Amino acid sequence: MKLDSNEQLLLRGLANNDTKAIDTIYKDNFNMVQALILNNNGTYDDARDIFQEAVITLYEKAKSDSFVLTCQIKTYIYSVCRRLWLKRLQQMGRYTGQVESLEETVPVEEDLEFHEKRNADFAIMERALNSLGEPCKGLLEAYYLQKKGMTEIAQDFGYTNADNAKNQKYKCLMRLKKLFFAQYNIGE
Repeated sequence: MKLDSNEQLLLRGLANNDTKAIDTIYKDNFNMVQALILNNNGTYDDARDIFQEAVITLYEKAKSDSFVLTCQIKTYIYSVCRRLWLKRLQQMGRYTGQVESLEETVPVEEDLEFHEKRNADFAIMERALNSLGEPCKGLLEAYYLQKKGMTEIAQDFGYTNADNAKNQKYKCLMRLKKLFFAQYNIGE
């Protein structure tokens, strides 16, 4: 597989300590690594540490004249982060499998595609939620993210009772669903 020129430039920029290249690599890949770590018993700080280690590994490789990257940068970073995280879990006693044999059992590209698709879906949902407007956005966030009960939501949003708040939540949810699928189907 031949890297496209943008990936080549990023790799060269990383090797030359170009801040713009480093920022681009971070912006393009950190969320993917964060999702990997958070979904596998880690924290945001763990994700930052593991990501930093992976970028340093890529940096050291990029400095070498003999290094040839045979996949996309995100695939390389993802696989390095996955391996580093599994080793760390193993050291903490939270993972009992053999890290060395993972390449044979876990196809990284499939896992990466799943996370990219999921991140794209989350981005569409965020856009749909932002275009929903108030009070619907606030009501749905209060219920689903802040885990508030209907009675509390009714008081906060000025509804006469919990049943009215529940009806409004349902209407808002249907509007959100309509907005989400309108944007989702455009992206297909």
